[in-house]
Amino acid sequence: MDLINQGLDIARNPKHTRWIYPLLLIVDAALCGVIIEKIPYTEIDWRTYMQHIELYLKGERDYRKIVGSTGPLVYPAAHVHIYRILYNLTDQGRNIQLAQYIFALVYLVTLAVVMQCYRRAKVPPYVFPLLILSKRLHSIFVLRLFNDCFAVLGLFSAIYAYQRNQWHLGTFLFTTGLNVKMTLLLPLPAMGFLILQALGFREAITQAMIIFQVSIGYGYPFRKQAPSYFARAFELTREFLYKWTVNWRFIDEETFLSKKFALGLLAIHAGLLIWFARTRWIKPSQRSPRDFLKLFRDEPRDQDAIALRVSPNFIMTTMLTAVAIGMLCARSLHYQFYAYIAWTTPFLLWKAGFHPVLQYALWGAQEWAWNVYPSTPASSATVVAVLATTVFGAWWGPRNEFDSVRTNGAPRINGAPVAAHEHAE
Repeated sequence: MDLINQGLDIARNPKHTRWIYPLLLIVDAALCGVIIEKIPYTEIDWRTYMQHIELYLKGERDYRKIVGSTGPLVYPAAHVHIYRILYNLTDQGRNIQLAQYIFALVYLVTLAVVMQCYRRAKVPPYVFPLLILSKRLHSIFVLRLFNDCFAVLGLFSAIYAYQRNQWHLGTFLFTTGLNVKMTLLLPLPAMGFLILQALGFREAITQAMIIFQVSIGYGYPFRKQAPSYFARAFELTREFLYKWTVNWRFIDEETFLSKKFALGLLAIHAGLLIWFARTRWIKPSQRSPRDFLKLFRDEPRDQDAIALRVSPNFIMTTMLTAVAIGMLCARSLHYQFYAYIAWTTPFLLWKAGFHPVLQYALWGAQEWAWNVYPSTPASSATVVAVLATTVFGAWWGPRNEFDSVRTNGAPRINGAPVAAHEHAE
């Protein structure tokens, strides 16, 4: 019985993640090496990325004229800067194996940051194996070399910085990820609620200016072709092909391509964001939705107390919930979008309060669905069902949080409120 109890304690007690996560990183590093050496590389977009960079290096700055074998350049400027470095490191993109090992390093750095985010949120050890077991996620990083890898690194690096009360750094890292791929627009509404409650309205304006200024800085080389740049890099009206969809294969193509379907998903997305904002994301303020709006005008007397309640767990829950909502309501998900889901789902399933067996079962169903190629009605229905369950669980699980919280004034450093977790370790 003592051995069983000890095993249960290791599985459930977050303090054990201190020594468990390094072991998992070592195991995954070895796994990445085996994958690169034993499984053939799959060419999808890497060559096109390199063609784009070659045109950029030749002096082309008009996004409409930067076109590769599989399509035009449609990503913001941080993507260009990152892949320009990779172009130089990999002999103009010809040394594929070196590129794979670079992406393996990016994967392991991202995984380490993700695990630190989970540790800050006090996630128990039994959840952590789910972070290294995804076949599709390894494929996205080390066999496909997608730019989503850098966007995900930016997202979780920002979450980790926010958890450590490093808001300026976090916003810079988030903006870097956003300027790799505009998928990171998804958590932006949640970030607004976090920053407003953690820092107050004036500092929230400062964070918005950081996003604006850093984005302008990354796009500076394209300033003379600004209309072309913004039209391509942040195109919100992009059309989607039915043959590539992972999530809506179970509906017919006519419905998928219809404007009513697109507008319906947009309405559901907006409705879910409003619902979560009203019932979950404003909870640290301990105000009604109407009274919460007053935070946009005056800094409240209890600002320090509100800031204390914006905990590492709340930060991660709020941002990842916004990502999951966006993925659920996406017009079309392609396989590389699993990079945003794979490390989001285990946390939100745990946060939902589901039994560990159910958490693993739902994760397994999701992993199966994302490894079916091409997608089928059954696999796409599973994708949507697991996302819907995850979103609902993320709403239901924290329903009683903050209901009876009473917090005294928070300490301040250089005039800024310091969250309680700064004293936790």
